[in-house]
Amino acid sequence: MSITTSETAIAALSALAQEHRLAAFRLLVEAGPEGLPAGTVAERLEIPPSSLSFHLAHLERAGLVAKIRLGRTLLYSARFETVRGLADYLLENCCGGRACADVAAPERLAKGA
Repeated sequence: MSITTSETAIAALSALAQEHRLAAFRLLVEAGPEGLPAGTVAERLEIPPSSLSFHLAHLERAGLVAKIRLGRTLLYSARFETVRGLADYLLENCCGGRACADVAAPERLAKGA
């Protein structure tokens, strides 16, 4: 899923704006492209499988995770291209085209540096 509009960005950010979904997504990012079985995610996060299914479906609709079925197992993985697209979308016009490294750090501005 490509993040090219405010609607797709809002959907992705909204999906991450919940404790269990954010935790599941971070766990899948940590697992890398291989992903994890849904049962493993539920165990590690200590949430019931039915609740996890709801949260993973929300992340999947937002394009943040992908799932594949291996026999009776559902394997979930983070969609890194969507996350990169979201970061690119959020930073698209960063600093009006100027170099951004610490240019507007609030601490520096407050100290008059």
